[in-house]
Amino acid sequence: MKSTKNKHAKPAKTALKPAARGKAMTKPAKTNGKVKGKAKPDGLAGLVLAEIGPDDPVRRLPLPPPRKATSRKPEPPTKLHLGKLTYSFEEGGADMRDLLGGKGAGLGEMTRIGLPVPPGFTVTTEVCRRYFELGRQFPNGLEEEIHRRVAELERKTGKEFGGEVNPLLVSVRSGARVSMPGMMDTVLNLGLNNRTCNALVVLTKNDKFAWDAYRRFVQMFATVVLGMKKEPFEEVLKRYVAKARVPSESDLTALAFRNMTSEYKALVRHYTKKDFPEDVFIQLRMAVEAVFNSWNSKRAIEYRKHSHYPDWWGTAVNVVTMVFGNMGTDSGTGVAFTRDPSTGQKKLYGEYLQNAQGEDVVSGSRTPVKISELEKQQPKIYKQFLDVADKLEKHYRDMQDIEFTIERGKLYILQTRSGKRSAAAAVQVAADMVKERHISREEALMRIEPAAIAALLHVQIDEKHKAPILVKGLNAAPGAAAGTVVFDPDDAVEMKRQNKKTILVRPMTTPDDVHGMIASEGILTSQGGATSHAAVVARGMGKPAVVGAENMLIDLRARQFTVKGEVVKEGDELTIDGTTGNVYRGMMQMAAAKLTPQFEHILKWADEYRRLGVYANADTPEDAKKARDFGAEGIGLCRTEHMFMEQERLPVVQEMIMAETPDSRRKCLEQLLPMQREDFRGILRAMKGLPVTIRLLDPPLHEFLPSLEDLLVEVTELRLNPKADPADLSAKERVLRRVRVLHEENPMLGLRVCRLGIVFPEIYQMQVRAIMEAATELKKERVDVRPLIMIPGVGTVTEMKALRDLVTAEAERIIKAAGSRVNYQVGTMIEMPRACMVAHRIAEHAEFFSFGTNDLTQLVFGYSRDDAEGSFIPVYLEKKILREDPFQVIDQDGVGEFMRMAMERGRTSRPEIKIGICGEHGGDPTSVEFCHKLGLDYVSCSPFRVPVARLAAAQSVLKERAAEAAAGSKKVDQD
Repeated sequence: MKSTKNKHAKPAKTALKPAARGKAMTKPAKTNGKVKGKAKPDGLAGLVLAEIGPDDPVRRLPLPPPRKATSRKPEPPTKLHLGKLTYSFEEGGADMRDLLGGKGAGLGEMTRIGLPVPPGFTVTTEVCRRYFELGRQFPNGLEEEIHRRVAELERKTGKEFGGEVNPLLVSVRSGARVSMPGMMDTVLNLGLNNRTCNALVVLTKNDKFAWDAYRRFVQMFATVVLGMKKEPFEEVLKRYVAKARVPSESDLTALAFRNMTSEYKALVRHYTKKDFPEDVFIQLRMAVEAVFNSWNSKRAIEYRKHSHYPDWWGTAVNVVTMVFGNMGTDSGTGVAFTRDPSTGQKKLYGEYLQNAQGEDVVSGSRTPVKISELEKQQPKIYKQFLDVADKLEKHYRDMQDIEFTIERGKLYILQTRSGKRSAAAAVQVAADMVKERHISREEALMRIEPAAIAALLHVQIDEKHKAPILVKGLNAAPGAAAGTVVFDPDDAVEMKRQNKKTILVRPMTTPDDVHGMIASEGILTSQGGATSHAAVVARGMGKPAVVGAENMLIDLRARQFTVKGEVVKEGDELTIDGTTGNVYRGMMQMAAAKLTPQFEHILKWADEYRRLGVYANADTPEDAKKARDFGAEGIGLCRTEHMFMEQERLPVVQEMIMAETPDSRRKCLEQLLPMQREDFRGILRAMKGLPVTIRLLDPPLHEFLPSLEDLLVEVTELRLNPKADPADLSAKERVLRRVRVLHEENPMLGLRVCRLGIVFPEIYQMQVRAIMEAATELKKERVDVRPLIMIPGVGTVTEMKALRDLVTAEAERIIKAAGSRVNYQVGTMIEMPRACMVAHRIAEHAEFFSFGTNDLTQLVFGYSRDDAEGSFIPVYLEKKILREDPFQVIDQDGVGEFMRMAMERGRTSRPEIKIGICGEHGGDPTSVEFCHKLGLDYVSCSPFRVPVARLAAAQSVLKERAAEAAAGSKKVDQD
């Protein structure tokens, strides 16, 4: 729906500023046609002031015309009539997070409990949503409301916005309901122009501070609001530092900063063809718009997509009175966590920069010192901050991430939020807070993101195979990663598409790099600290990161970096250890992660609450042992085709496929029998006392043979080569003929699943014999074995009956011959829509069902997974045709309904039938919750996702209890 203006609406105001404000300003005097600046008051001689010309505005300029943009209706739609558009901090609170965003709610709550918070107000997330509905235009009344709130700030602070005696400066900050560090925009020092800068010089008697603040504002406004690149401004800054021959920008003079500000404004004029806005209310309006628009920036969209946050949430905007950390040695800024965000250790963890603004810490442009250094510099402030940190953690009953500024010896708290933490820290903090009696076990379980704990199970560098350290940085995010070096985030994305692993190397990351961070295995930066963008985002993603490796000299143009003369180029292999901060050349050997006692405690608590069983998909004894170590209660899927793929067996398998008679095929199967039997012995022994579900051979036979295209090329080359061995040519032609016979136009719907066993029953007979011989042998060794034989992909009751008869006949024959009774069950994998429809009849012959959700999803949607995920599914997700990739998260409205039908119908025939899923959906937390609600008995997933499923299953119970206590949630259809 296109945006239209209301013809009865009042004319738009030209600015937010009231018509009369303060004393009238006198016109500057003219001398010989030139305009002189104001005379400097006594005691201010030598300070650098701005020259104010006759065209510099005293009052408001007309507002810029509203942007034309297409309307984008958010989902779900906002209310017809907006409520309050803004809230002062005194009116906010922690329970208003959805409306005020996390930052606004936090500032309101801290104000309420009496902490030193600068005054301010919040524009709500509802306003953001309405802004996009109106085609990126302010809703009616917003300008007047902001005008009123600014007047309130003036009364509270005794300052005047745009005033020439005691000017009010503000920051304009984003704030979604969840933490999205660095993904959206912020503007600091807003309200500065030539006149207010002069006032700041006079007020502070510190011209260097005033001009430093002004040049920072011009650069930030230009890049954030006007959309300019950072590089032209950075080149100007580097030139001034080099010309002055000083170590850093903080050593430049006031005159240098003033001249730099003029150059920055000239850059704005050159690139935008407009002068930098001097009217402070125009600045404010444009900044609020920029923050709203940053919600739909590329980096924010990528981050939401990665974190599965809805697009319709929107962001709040916080307008906060500026406090300055760059007013001298008694000022500074920092970020601190109440506990270590990497390990969860209970100690203050953070960084501090003396005489700096917050952007210097977060951006990584200057390397800060540890927060403990503040104790040496300002012990009273440090003690006050410790008390505030302790008070906030106890108030919120969670680890806090606190931003603070010290202005001339006075502490201000700018933000607090639940701190982003590594998976290891999440587990440690949750367990410790239960022990400290801050939270209950239920709260501890709900605070840990199930998908995040998979990072705890990731590999670390094998201690036995460590190499010399290339360079060392800060251990920002734990875990190890190896890959080829890339310097451009776009290259990391492209390499990911090619299934190649990369390490993203940058001087420092910015929100624009987030897509490359997602695609890479790990991140390495030469600048920044433990609270820099790279560190915070990597920890949130569960990716290893090493930051602040200052001995690295990165040359982005040459795509290489140097460490003490040693050059590492793009494409070279690198390993980073985010746990230690070490960086190594080459691909290091990795070792499995070790689980902490706290991790075991959390999972044991989860087991006390969950109802769903958690099994594992395992094809080898090693996988089975790993699964059992991670708490699997059985094997839900053992894929026998993976055993056929081993190198030494493949020739025998191929010979079996090439056989043209059942007898010749059986001879090959006799060779495979002892190999399969040993496989099953190992798995059954590893899982003694627990059920092991073994699926009979499933894939098409041609998958075990060379591709038709490759064979055609080889045969053609041999035929054209006069020196070719005739025997070799004959053998290749024989294989080619067989491949042509087995070749299918649509192999996924051809001779596979149970159809394979019906056409070639001797294959299934060999597998059943191997299973039962292994089971009876182990039974004689007094090993408790519980085999479940699963027939893949039946679609009709006759298929099920025919193969059940085959399986039971062979199993009973082996049991009788062994003289040892082994209890076993025969069931089927439900992966055909028709099987769901006739599940009540199939259940008459099947003792268990296991949903093969990968194939069921393919057949319900009519998608080929191998083709879809690389072609149209990314487009469908981007255009919101699909909410989730159905191969990653169960489609509850379609596939889920088929599952429900099969479960309900199957239990009408066999009430005690055991039903679970064994696709990789079994490790997805959302899918686990759906399986719990559906009433399945178990989920099965890869060994490394077993702890994820255990926690997700427990959270499903706790969510259900919470929903019963409150109101039920409304179902939203996929369509």
